Amino acid sequence: MGCQSGKPMMPSLLMCVRVHSSTRRCVWVSSRFCSQSPHKHKGDLTLVNRDGMNVVLMKINQILMEKFLKLQDVCRTQLVWLVRELVKSGVIGADGVLMTLMKQIAGGDISNKNLWLAENVLEILVDQREWVLKSGMLVAMSVYTYLRLIVDHGTPNLLSLRQREVDFCIGLLRERFMECFIMGRDLVRLLQNVARIPEMELLWRDLLHNPQTLSPQFTGILQLLTSRTSRKFLACRLTPDMETKLLFMTSRVRFGQQKRYQDWFQRQYLSTAESQSLRCDLIRYICGVVHPSNEVLSSDILPRWAIIGWLLTTCTSNVAASNAKLALFYDWLFFNPEKDSIMNIEPAILVMHHSMKPHPAITATLLDFMCRIIPNFFPPLEGQVRQGVFNSLTFIMEKRVLAHLAPLFDNPKLDRELRSMLRERFPEFCSSPSPPTEVKMEESVPLEMDNHVLDKEDGCYDNTDATFSDDEEELNNKGKKREFKFQQLKETYIDEPADITPFVDQLDETLKERVLQLQKGSSFSFSDTETHCEVMQEIVDLILEEDFDSEQMSTLASCLAELFKSHFRGDVLPEEITEESLEDSVCKPVCLIFRNLCQMQEDNSGFSVLLDLLAELYQKQPKIGYHLLYYLKASKAAAGKMSLYESFAQATALGDLHTCLMMDMKACQEDDVRLLCYLTPSIYSEFPDETLRSGELLNMIVAVIDSAQLQELMCHVMMGNLVMFRKDSVLNILIQSLDWETFEQYSTWQLFLAHSIPLETIIPILQHLKYKEHPEALSCLLLQLRREKPSEEMVKMVLSRPYHQEDQFTTSILRHWAAKHDDLLGEHIKALLIKNNNMPRKRQSLRSSSSKLAQLTLEQMLEHLDSLRLNLSNTKNNFFSQTPILQALQHVQASCDEAHKMRFSDLFSLAEEYEDSSKQPKSRRKAPASSPRSRKGAAPQPCNEEESASSSASEEEDSKPKAPKRKRKCSSAVGSDSD
Repeated sequence: MGCQSGKPMMPSLLMCVRVHSSTRRCVWVSSRFCSQSPHKHKGDLTLVNRDGMNVVLMKINQILMEKFLKLQDVCRTQLVWLVRELVKSGVIGADGVLMTLMKQIAGGDISNKNLWLAENVLEILVDQREWVLKSGMLVAMSVYTYLRLIVDHGTPNLLSLRQREVDFCIGLLRERFMECFIMGRDLVRLLQNVARIPEMELLWRDLLHNPQTLSPQFTGILQLLTSRTSRKFLACRLTPDMETKLLFMTSRVRFGQQKRYQDWFQRQYLSTAESQSLRCDLIRYICGVVHPSNEVLSSDILPRWAIIGWLLTTCTSNVAASNAKLALFYDWLFFNPEKDSIMNIEPAILVMHHSMKPHPAITATLLDFMCRIIPNFFPPLEGQVRQGVFNSLTFIMEKRVLAHLAPLFDNPKLDRELRSMLRERFPEFCSSPSPPTEVKMEESVPLEMDNHVLDKEDGCYDNTDATFSDDEEELNNKGKKREFKFQQLKETYIDEPADITPFVDQLDETLKERVLQLQKGSSFSFSDTETHCEVMQEIVDLILEEDFDSEQMSTLASCLAELFKSHFRGDVLPEEITEESLEDSVCKPVCLIFRNLCQMQEDNSGFSVLLDLLAELYQKQPKIGYHLLYYLKASKAAAGKMSLYESFAQATALGDLHTCLMMDMKACQEDDVRLLCYLTPSIYSEFPDETLRSGELLNMIVAVIDSAQLQELMCHVMMGNLVMFRKDSVLNILIQSLDWETFEQYSTWQLFLAHSIPLETIIPILQHLKYKEHPEALSCLLLQLRREKPSEEMVKMVLSRPYHQEDQFTTSILRHWAAKHDDLLGEHIKALLIKNNNMPRKRQSLRSSSSKLAQLTLEQMLEHLDSLRLNLSNTKNNFFSQTPILQALQHVQASCDEAHKMRFSDLFSLAEEYEDSSKQPKSRRKAPASSPRSRKGAAPQPCNEEESASSSASEEEDSKPKAPKRKRKCSSAVGSDSD
């Protein structure tokens, strides 16, 4: 957007100002803050405001929390300017907006945008210092934020900014220490990280030795360390987007299916060197803020300890790893059962417990850290730290997070020194009255308790070796994961009347009346579908009215999710698929939202309102995603509107098309395999960038389809309705499939072969295949290669496989080619032999050792050719009688060492008669060059590459006229050699 004059301007900011009157009308003021006259428009906004800017502050908070990452630079500048002006004006509540803006400053990020935001917020805080001092929470929050950011700003080009941050923090800490005291023990942790900065070192000394200089009420560092840090401070160092993603992983993602979410999170926030420091913030947040309910704890949702274990394994710096471990154990050091929560210390013990089998090194390093932190954290307080750790372990056993610690502390997988240290530090916990066994915690503590770990969780995860994302494959062979899946598929539902009592009273009267009409009916069976659709349309019309209060959206979504729960049970796809049955299947009240969305243009204001409603519904009922996909394909009214799903995905809390699509297809896979197959062609054709770039969706499909569904998909491919592979990504997908189950791999290869992709595109996969580990891929490739004429690249890849006597792949395909395409194969082998023979031996050895993939070496080629010779020895095949093969063997024999001559003497003997018959012509033409090889048994003289190449060329010229004759002679030589 811009000014009418065409000059650059800041985009308009739509503000809602409520005017209090008898009619309670809403006035929407479009305030354009131009670069030329922003103050004028701010004055207009102040003039029409009647509620102390409450609605303005609310809308700014909403933009900061939900839309800030999507704002362009000009919009961000405008928003920061407006916040600055609100602070200058002393608007009540502006401190909350400023704290929200401060939350958007990401830790572990020194990008230009993030530095710009940190600098501008700091300027506001410094310039409006007197105003800042009026809010104790703002003082503490700003000190907490910038103490953390100082760690990231240590590079030479950021020293000026860091100095201003240090001065700001020092000033507030010395002037308002008791207001900063509310930060609790994490204030000490943050100060430890910056204590080497000279100004901070002076404050650190006063904190330790002269606490009264900071505040008369401050008695010493122990007072601070025994004070628990509020959740507000732990949460303030994660951006809203990070917080949303973490909460999503801990409440919606199933254990064993977390890898793609972890990969996304790592790419987004943990991929740079600076992001190492962010892991501490994440671990503190998970321990102190994310406290799942009993329902989540007893389900198969991804547990907190698994995320923390993953974060620990991604630390690449020793300093970052130590800080991350300190963040994990920080609440242990001064734990008081009367003040602190079991949920703060539970993740650490469970990380150690569940890592013992698959990752004993992680358990060992954490136990070692726990032992060494006691005397080293702060020697004068060693006794208090020891007591805090002891209290933690005792409380863990009391709450039956673990029934016994002896299996952990005295485990044979730990080294002797560590076990000795544990026995010395914690003798009370190293002896068990019974042999170490996995405790079946069936007698759980009462469910009324919020801060405990359900015993069922421990039993559930003990039965699987899976801990972090790199062990997901182990889950496939464990019964527990399949148990979850089968339980869900066989789950039976009891229809109960929808209970919307907690929500319906929060709606205004008109909307409440319509919602109650939807609720009518016995057990909410929706027998009168047409009537309910009419009511739903009235609700949609109310939502689209201009005076609709958007704050009711979440409440309405809760009501609709409860009312529509029966729509999301059972099969969606009709048993018999016809146009009529498909239209009938989408005539449900919930589909009225989809239909209205399809009928709108994207620039219509109602379009975004309905998307917001769907996004709220999606949070309450995740199945709405694949139901939308089904509607967009099945309904005639939605023809050509599949792209609407992308708008829906961006409107959700995920905000990412790929993640949203994969989640919805996963939910569809678990609920209805027929529907998954029905949607597959449309999903692949409409979203190729999201589906074809990885094997994620393909794996979902082949994991559940049967042979009939596989054949159906193959027919779709061959008819041109479905493309599941493309040349630029098919190789990577096939490589990914090597870890899948046998039927999944065979299905993948069948689908690949249904496409018309040249085999040369995927032939490099041979370098990844091992004959004992990948029989499925090798057998499919073998059948496909036998249909192809050999190209030089194919032969090269086949011969590059390491030679094993039990591995018959290379010999079998070479034998087939030797029978069908002997001339072509002979020319390719000759070219490869000469090319590799001319390469210096040192370079060959370096090449073969520098890569994990198989490399073509001369020795490998000779081994495979010798195996082929033995296989053909009792047949009438004359492959080794061919002139190109004999010339190549002669060329190799002339320059190889004695060891290879002895090892492959039978193979080289095939070329001797050819050599004898070619001596006379070569001696007349170029006697000196041929003389070293004219005497059988004489040691060959070393020659350079040019001499070898010219010798090979001259031999080829001399041999061409007499090729048939030599071929007959050599055939008898093959027979005599085999005898």
